[in-house]
Amino acid sequence: MCLRSSVKGLQMLGAEDKKRLVVVGGGIGGAFVAHSLQFVADVVLIDQKEYFEISWAGLRSMVEPSFAERSVINHTDYLPNARIVSSAAMSITDNEVFVSDGSSVPYDYLVVATGHEETVPKSKTERLSQYQAECEKIKAANTILIIGGGPTGVELAAEIAVDFPEKNLKLIHRGSRLMEFVGFKASQKALNWLTSKKVEVILQQSISMQSISEGVYRTSGGETIAADCHFMCTGKPIGSQWLKETVLTNSLDIHGRLMVDKHMRVRGFKNVFAVGDITDLQEIKQGYLAERHAHITSKNLKVLLMGGNERKLATYKLGSPLAIVSLGRKEGVAQLPFTTISGCIPGLIKSGDLFVGKTRKELGLAP
Repeated sequence: MCLRSSVKGLQMLGAEDKKRLVVVGGGIGGAFVAHSLQFVADVVLIDQKEYFEISWAGLRSMVEPSFAERSVINHTDYLPNARIVSSAAMSITDNEVFVSDGSSVPYDYLVVATGHEETVPKSKTERLSQYQAECEKIKAANTILIIGGGPTGVELAAEIAVDFPEKNLKLIHRGSRLMEFVGFKASQKALNWLTSKKVEVILQQSISMQSISEGVYRTSGGETIAADCHFMCTGKPIGSQWLKETVLTNSLDIHGRLMVDKHMRVRGFKNVFAVGDITDLQEIKQGYLAERHAHITSKNLKVLLMGGNERKLATYKLGSPLAIVSLGRKEGVAQLPFTTISGCIPGLIKSGDLFVGKTRKELGLAP
């Protein structure tokens, strides 16, 4: 029997005949798994917020709040056949997930996709208001300090530099070069672009949040920077602290990442998968790779849900060192497997719409 006809047959089963799939985390990985399997399993998505957000579009939304109206999507919009539990997961046993609202959700299969820890509003309306407030903060400031020179800090600096060229913009980074996750050439091209836009880039120094006093920031090198506001663009902790008191505790590595096998299953478990930044896969942590994780996981779960042979499970292949960093509306820098390019070509690929229309279409929504 072919896979397509098998899936169609499974879709026709009554809800009482379907296996229970629980997805914890409503970021890019969790959202795509839930969307893909909502008609072939009894799917429950557990997420502390009521919406999915196309995360790489957030920096554009800070300078253009209306952009978020397409990139912040209520879970119910793309999951018509799944149940949404808008609370944080607290614990996991061999067959249940316990939630902060006091409920528990039983599962036959589980996918953990909690990414990084972050504090965001619960509702879409509150999130859109937050972007509006951040834009007003940018507009009101003369001097803006960005703390952190990874891809987030670089892209935010570029967005502000393009939309508000009159701002005095400073970026401070503790590393010896910007975006250490890419090669030197890509890093240097990003630095040159920012410098050409009159962004002051300060390397090999950091800011202590305890040293801030009335708009004056002290660097680790003893210098002072006066700024009207700042934006933190440093790394966030892995969203796995809550797993340390669960049945998955022994599946965490020393960095707090879930160890997965070649099929994206959590090591030590046959019915638990992990996708996205929380995995221990040795590759760049980026959204398009979380989507690839979700694709392989969904494919393998369909095999298992239909009682297929484990030998038919798909194998995940590590992502190539590909990265595209947006530099405003029309330019970017791209690290490809065999070369690095900057300017309008990578800008055409990503910077205009930031893949928002493409992502919405993949979730069954109008672009």
